Amino acid sequence: MTGHDGDLFRVAYDKVLAKWPADHEALTVATPFGPTRVNACGPRDAPALLLLPGGGGATSASWYAQAAQLGRIRRVYAVDLVGAPGLSGPAGDRHPRTVADLADWLDAVLDGLGVTETDVGGHSYGAWIALRYALRAPGRVRRLFLLDPTQCFAGFKAAYLLRALPMLVRPTPRGVRAFLEWETGGDPLDPDWLRLQEAAAGFPSRKPVTGPRPSADALRGLRVPVLLLVAANSRTHDPTEVAARAAGLLPRVETAVLPDVSHHALPQGAPAALVRHLTDFLSDS
Repeated sequence: MTGHDGDLFRVAYDKVLAKWPADHEALTVATPFGPTRVNACGPRDAPALLLLPGGGGATSASWYAQAAQLGRIRRVYAVDLVGAPGLSGPAGDRHPRTVADLADWLDAVLDGLGVTETDVGGHSYGAWIALRYALRAPGRVRRLFLLDPTQCFAGFKAAYLLRALPMLVRPTPRGVRAFLEWETGGDPLDPDWLRLQEAAAGFPSRKPVTGPRPSADALRGLRVPVLLLVAANSRTHDPTEVAARAAGLLPRVETAVLPDVSHHALPQGAPAALVRHLTDFLSDS
């Protein structure tokens, strides 16, 4: 993204990133799919934690509400998805087209960071990527947390898809704001974060890699410990259905419901219980 719109996006991005710990680092990792922006914090000798944002206008900066506390127990690496709004760049015409490509991209990111094994967490679409990666590369994933994951255990609600479709076809700042205000039930949203979502509306992004939900057999075979946190007020899917299906399929899963929060209010509008759940899970030996 270049020109005036690009300048607005970068200003909005940097303002949200300023909410991270003061000692955070901006890293760039070379991958076959282009350079990947990684925002890092926490002790360099601590176990690694890879964070994946949701789709749409979400970026790595959106983890600001958790970065400081997670950075006390982990070396946090939050990435901007390639081909999506953020500061990761394309490598010509090479961009991920399949789940295998996404796994190759994450392998390259971890290799570039010098990380052999890591905890992985994701929100929404980022949780779908995280789960798919854990299924393909379980030897590199110690623990996995999924924050109101989409297309992992249940489908989208029809009403959500009808509201979201214009944002996929032709996003506008006004449309993005209206959509987020609808999904979050009018709850107050961080104005800096909201401006970043609006600025991302004109971002020249690639079609994201999508696919079906993982098969029941694949989920039953996942031995990685999983923490599933669902948003009680999510309009994206049925939270009860998501939790029940995950509990019935994953052999090593903890589930919890985050009250009084919707899908798109995460992770930045995080209730206090979110960090407590995450730190307890990651600290459990």
